[in-house]
Amino acid sequence: MQEHVQLTQKQINDDLLSSVLKTPRWWWPSVIVTGIIFLTGMGAFGYMLNQGVGVTGLNRPVFWGAYMVNFVFFIGISHAGIMISAILRLTQAEWRRPVTRAAEVLTVFSLMSALMAAPLVHVGRPWRADLWVFPYDFARGIWINIRSPFIWDPSAVMTYLTASSLFVFIALIPDLAVIRDRATGYTRKLYAVLAMGWRGTPRQWKLQAVAGILLSALVLPVFVSVHSIVSWDFAVQIGPEAWHSTIFAPYFIIGAIHSGVSAVATLMVIMVWLWGWDKYLKPDHLDAIGRLLIIVATTWFFFFFLEWVFALYTLEDAELAMRDLQVFQWPWSALFIVFLITAYFIPVPMWLFKSVRRSYFWMFVTTILVNIGMWLERFLIIVPGTMRRSEFIFDWGSYHPSIIEILMVIMTFAWVVLGMLVFTKLFPLIPLFDVKEAMVGRDEIRIGRRVVPASIRE
Repeated sequence: MQEHVQLTQKQINDDLLSSVLKTPRWWWPSVIVTGIIFLTGMGAFGYMLNQGVGVTGLNRPVFWGAYMVNFVFFIGISHAGIMISAILRLTQAEWRRPVTRAAEVLTVFSLMSALMAAPLVHVGRPWRADLWVFPYDFARGIWINIRSPFIWDPSAVMTYLTASSLFVFIALIPDLAVIRDRATGYTRKLYAVLAMGWRGTPRQWKLQAVAGILLSALVLPVFVSVHSIVSWDFAVQIGPEAWHSTIFAPYFIIGAIHSGVSAVATLMVIMVWLWGWDKYLKPDHLDAIGRLLIIVATTWFFFFFLEWVFALYTLEDAELAMRDLQVFQWPWSALFIVFLITAYFIPVPMWLFKSVRRSYFWMFVTTILVNIGMWLERFLIIVPGTMRRSEFIFDWGSYHPSIIEILMVIMTFAWVVLGMLVFTKLFPLIPLFDVKEAMVGRDEIRIGRRVVPASIRE
């Protein structure tokens, strides 16, 4: 990174712990507003439990709607933590240091939102969700279809959530010790328990570093499997013939990385605007993540193109009917155009310009557009696919999300924002020890006539 300012450990502690030790004026209003939105959504969920799923916009044959779209979307957002933290940690990318924790925390809360968005809603009787863990109804002797990919969803998502939570906690331990030494009263005792006796000995640092590397390596198979399993939720369904595609697993994975990394870039800009951490998240960091997004987005678009080639090459009636519905029939055609423009054709050409990649404002706008487009992409896969399930379906119908669904979708976004706000009040959102390590390992070397910053590694 060319833009480097050498900071002392005291400066780093003062800057990055300001969100924990001080409360900004905007923090409480933001928590109250997002909390009210979340409670409103929970009220809508309670009303649906009382009245039944008929209060939603789901009808025959569209039994999957905004809930399932949100499930796939937030699983995709959760891939940000693995892409930014695990993969870039293993490749020793220096620019990842101030971003890793924000990406990991975004992963945790996105996975929680994904669990709220679909599984506990679509089963109709959320209190019987234990059938996912123990697939036998001991009360009535009713067996569920254990060959369904939904059996693997809770296992994969809970494994991913557990690994991501461990990721966050292990990286937090050194920073918790710093807060412990600065706190007073009962908060000092709380952070002392969470710090687990951390004193910064060489043995503790070695164990902490090894644990981070091991978790990075072990979580990568989970990273691949989670969205593959989510894609199988669609690809192995018997009814919607238009979903029978072998490209779904890699297509869903690269789409998840596209939306997840874009969400991290959005979060980076918000962190600079709200907390003034421009000394830690510089235009160089946005430039690096913008270059990464160009590659990821173009790869995603290639798989999107392949999905259409696979669909049209066979000239099957079900595939052609769904593509005709997506592209030529209102309102799906309008959504399809908006999806393509926002997910690829606006952001990627803009990211080719260095001035855009280094601009906080334009990176915020373009990455927000990406996630609008990626949400619409999941919507255009799910709803038109279920609308064209079979030519013998007993009731052709359209889909119009009800106010209950809309409130619950907004609730999941409010939950992510609320969770991130509460986390920043309890823990530092930028890892102190990682930034300090970068400062210690920094030096300047002469290359020809220029003196450039460099990172020293053992």
